[in-house]
Amino acid sequence: MLPSLPERLTTPEIRTGLFYGAMYLPIGISTLLLPVWLDGRGIGEEEIGIISATPIFIMIVLNLLVGRVADKAGDWRSVIVAGSLVSAVVSLGFVFVDAFWGILLFNTLLVIPIMAIEPVIDAATIRMTRRRGTDFARVRIWGTFGYIGSTALAGWTFGWLGIAVFVPLLIATALLRGLSALPLPYFRAQSDSGQAGAPLVGAPGAGQTLRQVARPWFVLTLLGTALLQASHMLLISFGALLWLRAGVPEAAVGILWIVAPLCEIVTMLFFAHFARRFSARHLLFAACVSGVLRWIGMAYATDIWQLAVLQAFHMMTFGLAYMGIVTFIANWTSEDIAAQAQSFYVVLKQICSVIALLFFGALVARFGLQSFWAAGLLSAIGAGMILISLTIWSTKAQNEARPLSQ
Repeated sequence: MLPSLPERLTTPEIRTGLFYGAMYLPIGISTLLLPVWLDGRGIGEEEIGIISATPIFIMIVLNLLVGRVADKAGDWRSVIVAGSLVSAVVSLGFVFVDAFWGILLFNTLLVIPIMAIEPVIDAATIRMTRRRGTDFARVRIWGTFGYIGSTALAGWTFGWLGIAVFVPLLIATALLRGLSALPLPYFRAQSDSGQAGAPLVGAPGAGQTLRQVARPWFVLTLLGTALLQASHMLLISFGALLWLRAGVPEAAVGILWIVAPLCEIVTMLFFAHFARRFSARHLLFAACVSGVLRWIGMAYATDIWQLAVLQAFHMMTFGLAYMGIVTFIANWTSEDIAAQAQSFYVVLKQICSVIALLFFGALVARFGLQSFWAAGLLSAIGAGMILISLTIWSTKAQNEARPLSQ
Protein backbone atom coordinates (compact mmCIF):
# COMPACT_ATOMS: atom_id res chain seq x y z
CA MET A 1 0.00 0.00 0.00
CA LEU A 2 0.91 3.68 -0.09
CA PRO A 3 0.80 4.72 3.60
CA SER A 4 1.56 8.40 3.03
CA LEU A 5 -1.78 8.97 1.32
CA PRO A 6 -5.34 8.63 2.66
CA GLU A 7 -6.69 5.11 2.19
CA ARG A 8 -9.45 6.26 -0.15
CA LEU A 9 -6.77 7.54 -2.55
CA THR A 10 -4.86 4.27 -2.62
CA THR A 11 -7.62 1.82 -3.50
CA PRO A 12 -6.93 -0.58 -6.39
CA GLU A 13 -9.55 1.26 -8.45
CA ILE A 14 -7.90 4.67 -7.95
CA ARG A 15 -4.42 3.42 -8.79
CA THR A 16 -5.65 1.56 -11.84
CA GLY A 17 -7.67 4.58 -12.96
CA LEU A 18 -4.60 6.81 -12.69
CA PHE A 19 -2.64 4.37 -14.82
CA TYR A 20 -5.42 4.32 -17.43
CA GLY A 21 -5.26 8.11 -17.52
CA ALA A 22 -1.49 8.10 -18.05
CA MET A 23 -1.63 5.20 -20.52
CA TYR A 24 -3.66 7.24 -23.00
CA LEU A 25 -1.64 10.47 -22.75
CA PRO A 26 0.91 9.58 -25.48
CA ILE A 27 -1.86 8.00 -27.55
CA GLY A 28 -3.76 11.30 -27.62
CA ILE A 29 -0.59 13.17 -28.61
CA SER A 30 0.22 10.73 -31.43
CA THR A 31 -3.30 10.46 -32.76
CA LEU A 32 -3.55 14.20 -33.31
CA LEU A 33 -0.01 15.19 -34.25
CA LEU A 34 1.87 12.17 -35.63
CA PRO A 35 0.32 12.34 -39.16
CA VAL A 36 1.06 16.08 -39.33
CA TRP A 37 4.63 15.57 -38.04
CA LEU A 38 5.23 12.83 -40.60
CA ASP A 39 3.77 14.93 -43.41
CA GLY A 40 6.14 17.77 -42.46
CA ARG A 41 9.05 15.41 -43.01
CA GLY A 42 7.98 14.60 -46.54
CA ILE A 43 6.54 11.18 -45.68
CA GLY A 44 3.61 10.37 -47.97
CA GLU A 45 0.21 8.91 -47.19
CA GLU A 46 1.13 5.34 -48.09
CA GLU A 47 4.26 5.47 -45.92
CA ILE A 48 2.18 6.92 -43.06
CA GLY A 49 -0.10 3.92 -43.45
CA ILE A 50 2.91 1.58 -43.24
CA ILE A 51 4.22 3.30 -40.09
CA SER A 52 0.80 2.96 -38.45
CA ALA A 53 0.29 -0.63 -39.59
CA THR A 54 3.69 -2.15 -38.78
CA PRO A 55 3.34 -2.44 -34.97
CA ILE A 56 -0.16 -3.79 -35.41
CA PHE A 57 1.10 -6.40 -37.86
CA ILE A 58 3.81 -7.53 -35.44
CA MET A 59 1.36 -7.73 -32.54
CA ILE A 60 -0.83 -10.10 -34.51
CA VAL A 61 1.89 -12.68 -33.89
CA LEU A 62 2.73 -11.68 -30.31
CA ASN A 63 -0.60 -10.81 -28.69
CA LEU A 64 -1.84 -14.28 -27.81
CA LEU A 65 1.60 -15.14 -26.47
CA VAL A 66 1.57 -12.06 -24.23
CA GLY A 67 -1.94 -12.93 -23.03
CA ARG A 68 -0.87 -16.47 -22.21
CA VAL A 69 2.20 -15.26 -20.31
CA ALA A 70 0.05 -12.76 -18.39
CA ASP A 71 -2.51 -15.44 -17.44
CA LYS A 72 0.26 -17.79 -16.28
CA ALA A 73 2.07 -15.11 -14.26
CA GLY A 74 1.46 -14.72 -10.55
CA ASP A 75 -0.43 -11.54 -11.36
CA TRP A 76 -1.24 -9.60 -14.53
CA ARG A 77 0.48 -6.57 -12.99
CA SER A 78 4.03 -7.69 -13.84
CA VAL A 79 3.38 -7.74 -17.59
CA ILE A 80 1.67 -4.32 -17.49
CA VAL A 81 4.54 -2.69 -15.59
CA ALA A 82 7.20 -4.21 -17.86
CA GLY A 83 5.49 -3.06 -21.06
CA SER A 84 4.98 0.48 -19.75
CA LEU A 85 8.62 0.89 -18.72
CA VAL A 86 9.98 -0.46 -22.02
CA SER A 87 7.80 1.95 -24.01
CA ALA A 88 8.93 4.86 -21.82
CA VAL A 89 12.62 4.19 -22.50
CA VAL A 90 12.10 3.70 -26.25
CA SER A 91 10.33 7.07 -26.58
CA LEU A 92 13.70 8.81 -26.10
CA GLY A 93 14.74 7.52 -29.53
CA PHE A 94 12.45 10.02 -31.27
CA VAL A 95 15.05 12.70 -30.52
CA PHE A 96 17.44 11.03 -32.98
CA VAL A 97 15.21 10.12 -35.95
CA ASP A 98 13.92 12.24 -38.81
CA ALA A 99 13.51 9.90 -41.81
CA PHE A 100 11.15 7.08 -42.70
CA TRP A 101 13.15 4.03 -41.56
CA GLY A 102 14.22 5.50 -38.23
CA ILE A 103 10.72 6.71 -37.45
CA LEU A 104 9.30 3.33 -38.46
CA LEU A 105 11.69 1.55 -36.08
CA PHE A 106 11.16 3.71 -33.00
CA ASN A 107 7.42 4.16 -33.49
CA THR A 108 7.07 0.38 -33.73
CA LEU A 109 9.14 -0.18 -30.57
CA LEU A 110 7.17 2.53 -28.76
CA VAL A 111 3.75 1.20 -29.67
CA ILE A 112 4.24 -2.59 -29.43
CA PRO A 113 4.60 -2.81 -25.61
CA ILE A 114 1.46 -0.73 -25.07
CA MET A 115 -0.53 -2.71 -27.62
CA ALA A 116 0.61 -5.85 -25.81
CA ILE A 117 -0.56 -4.72 -22.37
CA GLU A 118 -3.82 -3.06 -23.43
CA PRO A 119 -5.91 -6.27 -23.50
CA VAL A 120 -4.17 -7.42 -20.32
CA ILE A 121 -5.07 -4.30 -18.33
CA ASP A 122 -8.67 -4.46 -19.60
CA ALA A 123 -9.04 -8.13 -18.66
CA ALA A 124 -7.34 -7.61 -15.29
CA THR A 125 -9.40 -4.56 -14.38
CA ILE A 126 -12.82 -5.95 -15.26
CA ARG A 127 -12.08 -9.12 -13.24
CA MET A 128 -10.84 -7.04 -10.28
CA THR A 129 -13.88 -4.76 -10.29
CA ARG A 130 -16.30 -7.67 -10.57
CA ARG A 131 -14.64 -9.38 -7.62
CA ARG A 132 -14.71 -6.19 -5.54
CA GLY A 133 -18.24 -5.20 -6.58
CA THR A 134 -17.16 -1.97 -8.26
CA ASP A 135 -17.77 -0.56 -11.76
CA PHE A 136 -15.22 -1.23 -14.52
CA ALA A 137 -16.47 1.74 -16.54
CA ARG A 138 -15.77 4.17 -13.66
CA VAL A 139 -12.14 2.97 -13.66
CA ARG A 140 -11.67 2.87 -17.44
CA ILE A 141 -13.16 6.35 -17.83
CA TRP A 142 -9.88 7.83 -16.57
CA GLY A 143 -8.25 6.66 -19.77
CA THR A 144 -10.67 8.87 -21.67
CA PHE A 145 -9.92 11.80 -19.37
CA GLY A 146 -6.22 11.30 -20.05
CA TYR A 147 -6.82 11.14 -23.79
CA ILE A 148 -8.89 14.33 -23.69
CA GLY A 149 -6.29 16.16 -21.64
CA SER A 150 -3.39 15.20 -23.88
CA THR A 151 -5.36 15.97 -27.04
CA ALA A 152 -6.31 19.39 -25.71
CA LEU A 153 -2.71 20.06 -24.74
CA ALA A 154 -1.44 18.87 -28.12
CA GLY A 155 -3.98 20.96 -30.03
CA TRP A 156 -3.28 24.10 -28.01
CA THR A 157 0.51 23.84 -28.17
CA PHE A 158 0.39 22.91 -31.87
CA GLY A 159 -1.64 26.03 -32.63
CA TRP A 160 0.78 28.13 -30.56
CA LEU A 161 4.22 26.67 -31.32
CA GLY A 162 3.68 24.45 -34.35
CA ILE A 163 4.55 20.82 -34.94
CA ALA A 164 7.90 21.13 -33.12
CA VAL A 165 6.01 20.35 -29.88
CA PHE A 166 5.24 16.78 -30.94
CA VAL A 167 8.44 14.98 -29.91
CA PRO A 168 8.84 16.69 -26.48
CA LEU A 169 5.18 16.02 -25.63
CA LEU A 170 5.43 12.40 -26.76
CA ILE A 171 8.52 11.71 -24.65
CA ALA A 172 7.21 13.47 -21.54
CA THR A 173 3.89 11.60 -21.56
CA ALA A 174 5.53 8.23 -22.32
CA LEU A 175 7.85 8.65 -19.32
CA LEU A 176 4.88 9.61 -17.13
CA ARG A 177 3.04 6.49 -18.29
CA GLY A 178 5.98 4.31 -17.30
CA LEU A 179 6.17 5.81 -13.81
CA SER A 180 2.41 5.54 -13.26
CA ALA A 181 2.56 1.75 -13.74
CA LEU A 182 4.71 1.26 -10.64
CA PRO A 183 1.89 1.80 -8.03
CA LEU A 184 -0.53 -0.58 -9.80
CA PRO A 185 -2.27 -3.08 -7.48
CA TYR A 186 -2.22 -6.88 -7.61
CA PHE A 187 -5.27 -7.59 -9.75
CA ARG A 188 -5.77 -11.20 -8.66
CA ALA A 189 -5.54 -10.37 -4.94
CA GLN A 190 -8.08 -9.13 -2.44
CA SER A 191 -5.35 -6.82 -1.16
CA ASP A 192 -1.79 -5.92 -2.06
CA SER A 193 -0.46 -8.82 0.01
CA GLY A 194 -0.19 -10.90 -3.15
CA GLN A 195 -2.68 -13.54 -2.00
CA ALA A 196 -5.01 -14.51 -4.78
CA GLY A 197 -8.71 -14.07 -4.35
CA ALA A 198 -11.38 -16.45 -5.52
CA PRO A 199 -11.37 -16.77 -9.31
CA LEU A 200 -14.31 -15.56 -11.33
CA VAL A 201 -15.82 -17.93 -13.83
CA GLY A 202 -18.23 -15.65 -15.73
CA ALA A 203 -21.67 -16.73 -16.86
CA PRO A 204 -22.92 -20.33 -16.62
CA GLY A 205 -21.18 -22.22 -19.40
CA ALA A 206 -18.25 -19.79 -19.53
CA GLY A 207 -15.27 -21.28 -21.35
CA GLN A 208 -12.21 -22.50 -19.48
CA THR A 209 -10.13 -22.64 -22.68
CA LEU A 210 -10.15 -20.68 -25.93
CA ARG A 211 -11.17 -23.81 -27.80
CA GLN A 212 -14.36 -24.04 -25.75
CA VAL A 213 -15.49 -20.55 -26.78
CA ALA A 214 -14.26 -20.66 -30.38
CA ARG A 215 -17.79 -21.11 -31.73
CA PRO A 216 -19.36 -19.20 -34.65
CA TRP A 217 -21.71 -17.14 -32.43
CA PHE A 218 -18.73 -16.05 -30.29
CA VAL A 219 -16.14 -15.48 -33.03
CA LEU A 220 -18.56 -13.62 -35.32
CA THR A 221 -19.30 -11.14 -32.54
CA LEU A 222 -15.59 -10.53 -32.01
CA LEU A 223 -14.90 -10.24 -35.73
CA GLY A 224 -17.81 -7.87 -36.37
CA THR A 225 -16.64 -5.59 -33.58
CA ALA A 226 -13.06 -5.83 -34.86
CA LEU A 227 -14.17 -4.57 -38.27
CA LEU A 228 -15.93 -1.63 -36.66
CA GLN A 229 -12.80 -0.73 -34.70
CA ALA A 230 -10.64 -1.13 -37.82
CA SER A 231 -12.84 1.42 -39.57
CA HIS A 232 -11.56 4.01 -37.07
CA MET A 233 -8.03 3.65 -38.45
CA LEU A 234 -8.82 5.98 -41.34
CA LEU A 235 -9.74 8.76 -38.92
CA ILE A 236 -6.90 7.99 -36.53
CA SER A 237 -4.16 7.89 -39.18
CA PHE A 238 -5.38 10.53 -41.60
CA GLY A 239 -8.23 12.47 -39.96
CA ALA A 240 -6.27 15.55 -38.83
CA LEU A 241 -4.42 15.70 -42.15
CA LEU A 242 -7.64 15.46 -44.19
CA TRP A 243 -9.37 18.12 -42.10
CA LEU A 244 -6.46 20.54 -42.48
CA ARG A 245 -6.47 19.98 -46.24
CA ALA A 246 -10.24 20.63 -46.28
CA GLY A 247 -9.66 24.04 -44.72
CA VAL A 248 -10.38 23.32 -41.05
CA PRO A 249 -8.31 25.72 -38.88
CA GLU A 250 -5.49 24.20 -36.85
CA ALA A 251 -7.06 25.27 -33.54
CA ALA A 252 -10.40 23.69 -34.54
CA VAL A 253 -8.76 20.34 -35.29
CA GLY A 254 -7.82 19.94 -31.62
CA ILE A 255 -11.34 20.88 -30.52
CA LEU A 256 -12.90 18.38 -32.92
CA TRP A 257 -10.62 15.67 -31.61
CA ILE A 258 -11.75 16.39 -28.05
CA VAL A 259 -15.46 16.12 -28.94
CA ALA A 260 -15.17 12.37 -29.53
CA PRO A 261 -13.74 11.32 -26.15
CA LEU A 262 -15.99 13.79 -24.31
CA CYS A 263 -18.99 11.98 -25.75
CA GLU A 264 -17.30 8.66 -24.97
CA ILE A 265 -17.42 9.64 -21.29
CA VAL A 266 -21.22 9.71 -21.48
CA THR A 267 -21.19 6.08 -22.59
CA MET A 268 -18.85 5.12 -19.76
CA LEU A 269 -21.04 6.80 -17.16
CA PHE A 270 -24.29 5.24 -18.32
CA PHE A 271 -23.17 1.89 -19.75
CA ALA A 272 -24.32 -0.08 -16.71
CA HIS A 273 -27.82 1.36 -17.24
CA PHE A 274 -27.92 0.12 -20.84
CA ALA A 275 -26.23 -3.20 -20.06
CA ARG A 276 -29.08 -4.08 -17.68
CA ARG A 277 -31.62 -3.61 -20.46
CA PHE A 278 -29.89 -4.88 -23.58
CA SER A 279 -27.53 -7.76 -24.32
CA ALA A 280 -23.92 -6.97 -25.17
CA ARG A 281 -24.46 -8.07 -28.75
CA HIS A 282 -27.46 -5.81 -29.27
CA LEU A 283 -25.35 -2.88 -28.06
CA LEU A 284 -22.54 -3.90 -30.42
CA PHE A 285 -24.97 -4.05 -33.35
CA ALA A 286 -26.16 -0.53 -32.54
CA ALA A 287 -22.52 0.62 -32.47
CA CYS A 288 -21.88 -0.82 -35.95
CA VAL A 289 -24.95 0.86 -37.42
CA SER A 290 -23.78 4.14 -35.91
CA GLY A 291 -20.43 3.57 -37.62
CA VAL A 292 -22.10 3.38 -41.02
CA LEU A 293 -23.80 6.74 -40.42
CA ARG A 294 -20.70 8.39 -38.98
CA TRP A 295 -18.28 7.47 -41.74
CA ILE A 296 -20.60 8.21 -44.64
CA GLY A 297 -21.21 11.61 -43.09
CA MET A 298 -17.44 12.16 -42.80
CA ALA A 299 -17.11 11.70 -46.57
CA TYR A 300 -19.02 14.94 -47.12
CA ALA A 301 -18.64 17.06 -43.99
CA THR A 302 -16.24 20.00 -44.08
CA ASP A 303 -17.95 22.55 -41.81
CA ILE A 304 -16.81 22.48 -38.20
CA TRP A 305 -20.33 22.01 -36.78
CA GLN A 306 -20.96 19.05 -39.11
CA LEU A 307 -17.72 17.39 -38.08
CA ALA A 308 -18.52 18.03 -34.40
CA VAL A 309 -21.86 16.23 -34.74
CA LEU A 310 -20.20 13.27 -36.45
CA GLN A 311 -17.47 13.17 -33.82
CA ALA A 312 -20.20 12.85 -31.18
CA PHE A 313 -21.04 9.47 -32.75
CA HIS A 314 -17.82 8.27 -31.12
CA MET A 315 -19.89 7.53 -28.02
CA MET A 316 -21.43 4.71 -30.05
CA THR A 317 -18.76 3.61 -32.51
CA PHE A 318 -16.01 3.38 -29.90
CA GLY A 319 -17.41 3.87 -26.39
CA LEU A 320 -20.37 1.53 -26.72
CA ALA A 321 -18.41 -0.97 -28.82
CA TYR A 322 -15.49 -1.04 -26.39
CA MET A 323 -17.62 -1.54 -23.29
CA GLY A 324 -19.84 -4.02 -25.12
CA ILE A 325 -17.04 -6.29 -26.30
CA VAL A 326 -15.17 -6.27 -22.96
CA THR A 327 -18.42 -7.20 -21.22
CA PHE A 328 -19.27 -9.87 -23.80
CA ILE A 329 -15.86 -11.54 -23.44
CA ALA A 330 -15.94 -11.40 -19.63
CA ASN A 331 -19.43 -12.94 -19.62
CA TRP A 332 -18.36 -15.97 -21.61
CA THR A 333 -14.82 -16.72 -20.40
CA SER A 334 -13.35 -17.74 -17.08
CA GLU A 335 -10.55 -15.93 -15.26
CA ASP A 336 -8.14 -18.68 -16.34
CA ILE A 337 -8.14 -17.32 -19.90
CA ALA A 338 -9.11 -13.70 -19.22
CA ALA A 339 -6.08 -12.07 -20.87
CA GLN A 340 -5.89 -14.69 -23.63
CA ALA A 341 -9.54 -14.20 -24.59
CA GLN A 342 -9.19 -10.42 -24.65
CA SER A 343 -5.97 -10.80 -26.64
CA PHE A 344 -7.74 -13.09 -29.12
CA TYR A 345 -10.21 -10.31 -29.85
CA VAL A 346 -7.36 -7.80 -30.14
CA VAL A 347 -5.60 -10.08 -32.64
CA LEU A 348 -8.73 -10.10 -34.80
CA LYS A 349 -8.94 -6.32 -34.47
CA GLN A 350 -5.28 -5.95 -35.40
CA ILE A 351 -5.57 -8.16 -38.48
CA CYS A 352 -8.53 -6.08 -39.66
CA SER A 353 -6.71 -2.83 -38.80
CA VAL A 354 -3.53 -3.77 -40.70
CA ILE A 355 -5.46 -4.69 -43.82
CA ALA A 356 -7.57 -1.54 -43.53
CA LEU A 357 -4.56 0.72 -43.04
CA LEU A 358 -2.74 -0.66 -46.04
CA PHE A 359 -5.77 0.16 -48.19
CA PHE A 360 -6.65 3.42 -46.45
CA GLY A 361 -3.29 5.01 -47.30
CA ALA A 362 -3.81 4.40 -51.03
CA LEU A 363 -7.47 5.45 -50.85
CA VAL A 364 -6.66 8.73 -49.10
CA ALA A 365 -3.96 9.53 -51.65
CA ARG A 366 -6.48 9.09 -54.48
CA PHE A 367 -9.91 9.97 -53.07
CA GLY A 368 -9.33 12.16 -50.03
CA LEU A 369 -12.44 12.53 -47.88
CA GLN A 370 -14.39 10.10 -50.05
CA SER A 371 -12.24 7.34 -48.56
CA PHE A 372 -14.59 7.36 -45.57
CA TRP A 373 -17.02 5.33 -47.67
CA ALA A 374 -14.65 2.39 -47.19
CA ALA A 375 -14.84 2.85 -43.41
CA GLY A 376 -18.63 2.86 -43.66
CA LEU A 377 -18.52 -0.40 -45.60
CA LEU A 378 -16.41 -2.06 -42.88
CA SER A 379 -18.95 -0.98 -40.25
CA ALA A 380 -21.81 -2.38 -42.31
CA ILE A 381 -20.08 -5.75 -42.68
CA GLY A 382 -19.46 -5.77 -38.92
CA ALA A 383 -23.15 -5.15 -38.26
CA GLY A 384 -24.04 -8.07 -40.52
CA MET A 385 -21.71 -10.43 -38.66
CA ILE A 386 -23.15 -9.50 -35.27
CA LEU A 387 -26.67 -9.92 -36.63
CA ILE A 388 -25.75 -13.44 -37.81
CA SER A 389 -24.31 -14.17 -34.35
CA LEU A 390 -27.56 -13.06 -32.74
CA THR A 391 -29.54 -15.30 -35.08
CA ILE A 392 -27.33 -18.31 -34.34
CA TRP A 393 -27.57 -17.75 -30.60
CA SER A 394 -31.33 -17.23 -30.71
CA THR A 395 -31.75 -20.58 -32.46
CA LYS A 396 -29.33 -22.27 -30.06
CA ALA A 397 -31.02 -20.75 -27.01
CA GLN A 398 -34.45 -21.89 -28.17
CA ASN A 399 -33.19 -25.43 -28.76
CA GLU A 400 -31.42 -25.62 -25.38
CA ALA A 401 -33.77 -23.40 -23.36
CA ARG A 402 -30.92 -20.96 -22.57
CA PRO A 403 -31.32 -17.26 -21.72
CA LEU A 404 -30.98 -14.72 -24.52
CA SER A 405 -29.50 -12.00 -22.31
CA GLN A 406 -25.79 -12.42 -23.12
